[in-house]
Amino acid sequence: MRILSVLVAVVLLAGCMKVSDMAEGTRYHLRDAGILDHSETRRASSWRLQPDSFIYIAQGHFVPPGDAHPRPNVVAEVAFEGFVEYFPLVRRAPQPLGLEQAMTQARAAGAHYLLYTRFAAADDRIGSFDELNEQRAVDRLGVDSGVVQLMLIETGTRYLVDTARIRSRGGLLNLYDAKPDQLLGPPLRDYARRLLGLAER
Repeated sequence: MRILSVLVAVVLLAGCMKVSDMAEGTRYHLRDAGILDHSETRRASSWRLQPDSFIYIAQGHFVPPGDAHPRPNVVAEVAFEGFVEYFPLVRRAPQPLGLEQAMTQARAAGAHYLLYTRFAAADDRIGSFDELNEQRAVDRLGVDSGVVQLMLIETGTRYLVDTARIRSRGGLLNLYDAKPDQLLGPPLRDYARRLLGLAER
């Protein structure tokens, strides 16, 4: 009788959940289990920006160690694609810049904030038969991973508004022929949402 009561309670609770909540819960568990791509963002502050803030996005010259070799300006490019959806006033540096150069260009553009990024780490694992044939290294089989570091600086005062570290890991379903830079889009878009105070999704 007790088991029947528990079963009825579970069915009733499941009936109260929205389909979107159930789908989000499923996605969360699949990411946590390593089936889908997963990312973790750690911020130093909970600072929020106004929606009309003008943000200039640049990437440093730093190249992550190892054999991944991502495109030189890929973090700034992907961040721009994510931020432009939420901030109408966004510009991006066309190539990697030093911090002082990026600050100078941001001020010249009239930006309120500089989002300065760098690809701190990237591990491009073997994820296709072609790569396996080329590298012949079974110990390199696996999912890609990467770490991106962000600094949000107020251009007028040079005040460091926020720093963030995004750690991304590929999932088994997206293993085939993937690259570490392909993991950057969703977490950078979520960071833009967090800056506006919107819920992560």
